[in-house]
Amino acid sequence: MKTVVISLLGTTLDNRGFNQKRWGRWRPTLSLCQQPDLLVDRLELLCQSRYQDIADLLSRDIHSVSPETAVRQHNLLMPDPWDFESVYAELLDFARAYPFDLENERYLLHITTGTHVAQICLYLLTEARYLPGLLVQTSPPPRNQAVAGLYQIIDLDLSKYDQIASRFSKEHQEGTHYLKGGIETRNLAFNKMIEQVEKVAVRSREPILLTGPSGSGKSQLAKRIYKLKKRRGQLAGALVEVNCATLRGDNAMSALFGHVKGAFTGAATARKGLLAEADNGLLFLDEIGELGLDEQAMLLRAIEDKRFMPLGSDRETGSRFQLIAGTNRNLFQQVEQGRFREDLLARINIWTYQLPSLQQRLDDLDANIDYELDKYSQKTNAMVGFNKQARADYLNFAKSPEATWVSNFRDLNASIIRMATLAEGGRITPDGVEEEIQRLRRNWQGTESRDGPDLETLIGKPLDLFDQLQLRQVVRICQTSQTAADAGRKLFNLSRQQKNSGNDSHRLIQYLAKFGLDFKTVKQWAGQG
Repeated sequence: MKTVVISLLGTTLDNRGFNQKRWGRWRPTLSLCQQPDLLVDRLELLCQSRYQDIADLLSRDIHSVSPETAVRQHNLLMPDPWDFESVYAELLDFARAYPFDLENERYLLHITTGTHVAQICLYLLTEARYLPGLLVQTSPPPRNQAVAGLYQIIDLDLSKYDQIASRFSKEHQEGTHYLKGGIETRNLAFNKMIEQVEKVAVRSREPILLTGPSGSGKSQLAKRIYKLKKRRGQLAGALVEVNCATLRGDNAMSALFGHVKGAFTGAATARKGLLAEADNGLLFLDEIGELGLDEQAMLLRAIEDKRFMPLGSDRETGSRFQLIAGTNRNLFQQVEQGRFREDLLARINIWTYQLPSLQQRLDDLDANIDYELDKYSQKTNAMVGFNKQARADYLNFAKSPEATWVSNFRDLNASIIRMATLAEGGRITPDGVEEEIQRLRRNWQGTESRDGPDLETLIGKPLDLFDQLQLRQVVRICQTSQTAADAGRKLFNLSRQQKNSGNDSHRLIQYLAKFGLDFKTVKQWAGQG
């Protein structure tokens, strides 16, 4: 395989005069052709026409020390070698036009000569594989050694460097750990999702859509993504949050896009708007499904063009924000119902992550209880913990089908705060746990009639109160289970133990079929109500 070197003419280092003294001075491009263990079959010399005499002399000198090296000159138009944009464009044009032959030739990109701007551009083009080769760096000889000097080949495949690869792996693990709030979670699906979120957070500025039931942690995750990007130096602006359910009418337009003085009745002063406040930062629009269609249209343009029109203004303004949107609704269903723009959904659906409910992450319950206790202790400067029996009692209830965790992690946070506040001597006892269990039962019984989808509307016929209450609980268990079999095990947790064999999912499917339902349909109801 032939070796081809691509090198910029060094108008200073490669130019050592035209007399014989030049042979006693180190010249980086010439030195590559003087290395005893590096045979250069061809040198592609990139130069400007105004330095033609230097390029011609260098070509003749290379021929004299390495007759087997063919030198081909390429004239580049770089009127200002310190202008990054023009230098990069010229080198990119060269790379795109060059007939690389990777099967028969290997390429070395010499980055010792040229301006620092040109060297950086060569590095970037090599890293992006526009120039498919390895970097080569030359250096002058130590004192009293051969004038050819030294060279070093640099491979940009970082996976080959153990220390660098382990450093990147460590940073990835630290980022993932941070996004989980420092909680050692064991739920495999959740951990896999957070690992990808970390990669997307540090590599992309495209919108991120966080879905999941209320209280599943969308807002907390958005804040951690912002802080992670801030720590990595990727965002200079602020985190701006808004719950879109609080925005209505002119107030929605004004809050998001700002307004000029006198734009509407009561607009006594101009308002900047949330998008402008998030310039070079992150905008978190929670419950984005609550936005009106007009606001959605303007938001779409702001995402795509980074431009928008403040209310009442005749001049556009701009904001380079990154968007994270949150919702507990099925936006695809809202598109079908004409309540959400299909083009906006397509734009924010690049990176979508469904955050599981607390019932779907019961294997992480222990770790989250410890997290809530630590948070309470830091806030109050008082250490609080369970005794052994109290913790066992609480976990048994918390993991049972009876514990619906309607508000997910908000319910858990409130529950721990109550028990910790009432604990004597910093210890939560079985009596304290029993009191809290009764309180949770009352709370959840009070929400059963008002939370969840309107069953009669969705089924299309009236139901007896008995059927409503029973079906609502079955629906809730289905929505917090991964599969019909998983839901069946929860619903028939006692009767299934009295059978030699049984198909819990079949029993559930038969029950749902009485109402013209199936498991998939019920799962899609999550977040409606």
